[in-house]
Amino acid sequence: MDANLPLRLELTGITKQFPGVLANDHVSFSVRPGEIHALLGENGAGKSTLVKMIYGIMQPDAGEIRWDGQPVSIPNPKSARKLGIGMVFQHFSLFEALTVLENIALGMDAKIPSRLLEAKIREVMNQYGLKLDPHRVVSTLSVGERQRIEIVRALLLTPKLLIMDEPTSVLTPQEVDQLFIVLRKLAAEGCSILYISHKLHEIKALCDTATILRAGKVVDTCDPGIETSRSMAEKMIGGNLKDIVKQGGRSLGEPAFTISHLSLPAAGPFGTDLEDISFSVRKGEVFGIAGVAGNGQNELLLALDGEVASAPGAIAMDGHPVGQLHTSARRKRGLCAVPEERNGHAAVGDFTLSENTVLTARNRLGMVSAGLIKAGAARTFTGEVIAAFAVKALGPGATAGSLSGGNLQKYIMGREILQKPTVLVVNQPTWGVDAGAAAAIHQALVDLAASGSAIVVISQDLDELLSLCDTLAVINEGRLSARMNVGEVSVEEIGLLMGGVHGTPEETHIAPGGEHAVPA
Repeated sequence: MDANLPLRLELTGITKQFPGVLANDHVSFSVRPGEIHALLGENGAGKSTLVKMIYGIMQPDAGEIRWDGQPVSIPNPKSARKLGIGMVFQHFSLFEALTVLENIALGMDAKIPSRLLEAKIREVMNQYGLKLDPHRVVSTLSVGERQRIEIVRALLLTPKLLIMDEPTSVLTPQEVDQLFIVLRKLAAEGCSILYISHKLHEIKALCDTATILRAGKVVDTCDPGIETSRSMAEKMIGGNLKDIVKQGGRSLGEPAFTISHLSLPAAGPFGTDLEDISFSVRKGEVFGIAGVAGNGQNELLLALDGEVASAPGAIAMDGHPVGQLHTSARRKRGLCAVPEERNGHAAVGDFTLSENTVLTARNRLGMVSAGLIKAGAARTFTGEVIAAFAVKALGPGATAGSLSGGNLQKYIMGREILQKPTVLVVNQPTWGVDAGAAAAIHQALVDLAASGSAIVVISQDLDELLSLCDTLAVINEGRLSARMNVGEVSVEEIGLLMGGVHGTPEETHIAPGGEHAVPA
């Protein structure tokens, strides 16, 4: 960074208010050319609103934006891109019926011949190590694969300021390292980067400066290199961060959830076949499944929760086969699930939170009688979820679509956990939530396991799996690795398996499969 150059971006007194919510309260900070600047804060702290104003999606009610030392108005995203501002969104703006190539073409302001654009796309993907077929239809892609489209689309614009919102959630540790190499190279060439992530160890490793928001206000600007992840998290939440508390010396019960030689063909030409997957989860155990997006995680969850039928004996709960039972029947037996995609799959955006509660808890919690919904029971339980998981919403009557991504995730996780299932299967339990909320969700999962539930956690966040789980395995191309004791495996070894390096246990220094004792 050259301190003599004009500031690339300077915000002064930026304020934005919505009915009942002051999203940004006189926010001021600046980003220099070549600086990698983190923007941190809890869910609902105002980060998304702020970057949407920088990118021209929203307009501030008050304050000034200066670009390269000059005051500017950014009326729309096209104007932002013309200035040289690119953005990778956490929530994607993609047309599901179109291909990857067609979606990227729609995001380009200049018309580029299809063959030339495809060549540029492949060049960027090779540079980042991101595997994606430009001719695949978006509806066939996982959430993680869709995020890769946004990353590639932004980088094709050669931006002067690149805004990145949770860009590493689809990457292995090795791929994160490669991404950071590219980002540092971009910064060295003068590109400024505004980086939003809840992975605070990434902020420490990558960023030069961090601006921390709380309740819409700037509460601190700090050097991540001299802060700890904990100290930054505590500045974000304005209090002490709670550690996960596990009961010592606990013993596990009998297997509650058993998968035996589960094989399923992919639903479409671009899906992932599941090949001979076997594992069991005991009462009180948290079993993790690590993997890069698009390796069969979604297919596995659909098979486990009953959205896709499997062979009669492939899945059992408490020894009873459930492979042919549909979702509602499995829920009656005590299986709850949280899919990866919260918008549309885990929740209906136009429905209220109470109505979304009825969708999954109606039978287990007796919210329907003689075909009629007990609205009061639904509202009461939804209120309990909102309170227990600190969901920022205007009550049970708020629509799911009105919540921020992180708050919707807290609601969905709370809705399933508070049903106290016998078996809980969750895919990306803390995707897009802040450190404080993630810690609360983790503690709720640990407490649920301590009460005797069997829990399967599918996640791309290795730190999450290593802190939360008793045992884990890695899924790659629809195949599951040997079971590993969390206390006997390293991040590097798991990362290699996630990337498709398969060897003997001796070659990868991973203990052979089988039942392991829970570490003390």
